[in-house]
Amino acid sequence: MTDSEVTPVSAVPSVQAVALPDRLSIDLRSPHHIAAAFDRDVRIRFNDKERLDVAEYCVSERWIRVPAGKALDRKGQPLLMKLRGKVEAFYE
Repeated sequence: MTDSEVTPVSAVPSVQAVALPDRLSIDLRSPHHIAAAFDRDVRIRFNDKERLDVAEYCVSERWIRVPAGKALDRKGQPLLMKLRGKVEAFYE
């Protein structure tokens, strides 16, 4: 393989990410779950601190849902608490 056969990085098409929606959930059963949004790592900044345990967020209503400890509901899903504050969603 010679140097002339190597494709430059700028010529390789980049993967177009879906714009992050106003509301997104990791729960597959939720109507706010958009699988294409999870092709890249989604990060959430809540009250100027990055949170890694967010299960659902809404930017316009300014809230996130996070698991409440190790508590589970009767179907085995984690119980979620709603926290209110400044929410920013972005791709890593």
